[in-house]
Amino acid sequence: MTESNIDTESVIGSLNKILETELAGVVRYTHYSFMVFGYGRIPIVSWMRGQATESLNHATEAGELVTHLGGHPSLGIGPLLETHRHDIGDILKESLEHEQLALSEYRNLLELVNGKNVMLEEYARRMISLEEMHLGEVRKMLRKPGE
Repeated sequence: MTESNIDTESVIGSLNKILETELAGVVRYTHYSFMVFGYGRIPIVSWMRGQATESLNHATEAGELVTHLGGHPSLGIGPLLETHRHDIGDILKESLEHEQLALSEYRNLLELVNGKNVMLEEYARRMISLEEMHLGEVRKMLRKPGE
């Protein structure tokens, strides 16, 4: 299957939304890591900074795919919401919302390329799987022990 089987403009637009969303994740998780205090700070900060690094890697991959298709990567960044609530539970809930947005963007990409471009389809499926796993981890962290 070739790239000519896809609506290249729409696919590039979707990839640019993914790029912007993932870049917002870099900023969010880095900011969140600064705002963690208390006994559990060290492992939580480490996890958040790992998420920021993962988001940067995802943004890089999306940007590379944009240029692979002949497009121009966006310089934009997805929405950044500062609630000024820095309780770990509140941060995780904001993270959950952000990750659901990213998952939605990857699913949109899959719809655009499904059955038309194996490389992009496999990319979208891999990213959907990663995002779903991440959402599951965040949901587990939001559960109270014994639930």
